Amino acid sequence: MPVSVVTPGPISPNRGSWLEQWTPEDAVFWQRSGSKIAWRTLWLTTFSLVLSFATWFVISALVVRLPNIGFKFSEMEMFWLAAMPGLAGGTLRIIHTFLIPIFGTRAVISIATLLKIIPCVALGMAVMDPTTPWWMFMAIAFLCGLGGGDFSSYMPSTSLFFPKRLQGTALGIQAGIGNFGVSLTQFITPWIIGFAAFGALAGEPQTFTKADKSSDIWLQNAVFWYVPLLAVLGIACWIGLRSVPVKASFREQLDIFKTKHTWFCTITYVMTFGSFSGFAAAFPMMIKSLYGGFPDAPDPLKYAFYGPLIGSATRVIFGFVADKTGGGILTHLTGLVMIGLCITAVATGVLAPTSLDQFPLFVAIMLGIFFCSGVGNASTFRQYPVIFANNPRQGAGVLGWTAAVAAYGPFIFSLLIGLAISSSTAGGGVKSASAFFIGAAAFYAIATAINWFYYVRKGCERPS
Repeated sequence: MPVSVVTPGPISPNRGSWLEQWTPEDAVFWQRSGSKIAWRTLWLTTFSLVLSFATWFVISALVVRLPNIGFKFSEMEMFWLAAMPGLAGGTLRIIHTFLIPIFGTRAVISIATLLKIIPCVALGMAVMDPTTPWWMFMAIAFLCGLGGGDFSSYMPSTSLFFPKRLQGTALGIQAGIGNFGVSLTQFITPWIIGFAAFGALAGEPQTFTKADKSSDIWLQNAVFWYVPLLAVLGIACWIGLRSVPVKASFREQLDIFKTKHTWFCTITYVMTFGSFSGFAAAFPMMIKSLYGGFPDAPDPLKYAFYGPLIGSATRVIFGFVADKTGGGILTHLTGLVMIGLCITAVATGVLAPTSLDQFPLFVAIMLGIFFCSGVGNASTFRQYPVIFANNPRQGAGVLGWTAAVAAYGPFIFSLLIGLAISSSTAGGGVKSASAFFIGAAAFYAIATAINWFYYVRKGCERPS
């Protein structure tokens, strides 16, 4: 399909929203002006992406506290609340997949950043009112998906700004640091809700009751503190960002669905980022459901942030590694180890615990899965531009599309893990998430086989 790319004339980064010229593969152009603009764009969009992930996953950090301040939600209803931002994020990412070539980086990123203020204010108001119904929380949880949706604009945008030799590094940095937003919200939440951080401006505290002990908490602080940061970053993005002159209509961009490699990349990305985002959303509730019934049960939020933190860090580090080794082999190794970890979790019984002694091994296995998912996230973002090297615009579109489908991870994982645990106790049995992990291992095996056959083995169709 034809794509409009405007290249003549000198670059004029400060004239309007669209750059006049963008040829990052030209070494002279890159050294003269391209590198400065690309890296400025990367850092502005990356800081904004941190808040996108933080607001996307804030529900998963709050939901485990709701029963202790008076909300009468069932365990399955709380899993639904953790899952809903994933459903919204995946759906909104489908839309974001096509926005950059139409409206450009500056408009899309700036507006997306400011829009996230809405769910933050709404959620803060909702937790202060114990009569807020479950359906209202579900609607707000859907709006939190705004933070998950815009990822499919960030990554295609970044891929257009950088030459191929740096795309693994740039995308790894952006996605990896952006993923730190998950750990940020799960790490900051337990601390910032413990005192009146904003004084009377943020409202009255709630009474938190656990084991016959009561204390005051300000649950609204968990979201209100994002509001000024989002406002400042939204304005900064509008001032500092410009758009690459690569344009295509919505109809032209649909050509990515005509190649099988779009669908194969989607499968491998669900294995990597789908697992990262899915387990990040479900991890706190898994700890609460599987181990919360034992004496001196662990606080989910004291452990939950470690997983996203490790996954995010490895995503940053292994972006550089993938640029050197190639993405295909790292994706392959990631799949093999994740299969082994899922089988180990089932075989050792940590998913159907009978005592708190099994908790350390459960956490270790989960952190191993997060580590592998981070490596896989980095390797796939190196792979996809190489697989679609003959058409950078298609490659950017595939990055957005695969991210859209994988963003359903929080919805699918939270819902299916909740169903697995609920089903295991239907006959009075021990709570168990084993059924989900057996299914996950089977899916990882399929994804790893596809990756090996088309992108890794000797003589494969598209070595990456």
